[in-house]
Amino acid sequence: MTIEDIIKTKTLPLSRKLTINVLYSASWANDIITEAIKPFDVSLQQFNVLRILRGQKNKPANLSTINSRMVSKMSNTTRLVDKLILKGYTERTVCPSNRRKVEITITKKGLLLLEKMDIVVNDAENRVTQQLNEDELELLNKLLNKLRQ
Repeated sequence: MTIEDIIKTKTLPLSRKLTINVLYSASWANDIITEAIKPFDVSLQQFNVLRILRGQKNKPANLSTINSRMVSKMSNTTRLVDKLILKGYTERTVCPSNRRKVEITITKKGLLLLEKMDIVVNDAENRVTQQLNEDELELLNKLLNKLRQ
């Protein structure tokens, strides 16, 4: 029995069908984007960190801020940032006004990488959503937002 068969099963409660469908769809979309960024030697979580830092518009972020904005919440944000530092995509500095606070910024190398990745990620996102028109995309976004309230 495939996932599609399970979702179509009439005996399952709608709430279970929806939960399975959302989880399966998220994993499917994840796989498409992960495959698209594979040539850049950056994981999906590392890519997420880079996009968060780019969104800071040259302002540093701390680990707590990055973790709170991650698509997939995890406790290993420090390890992700460390790997990005080793690759030269991010920098870590001690806050001058509070020496206990660590600030993370994206480097020019990180910004250039994201520029290249944007093209393939946009293409992957379009493949994920190609079956839906603009109205359906808007409705699905509204419903998923409502689901998490």
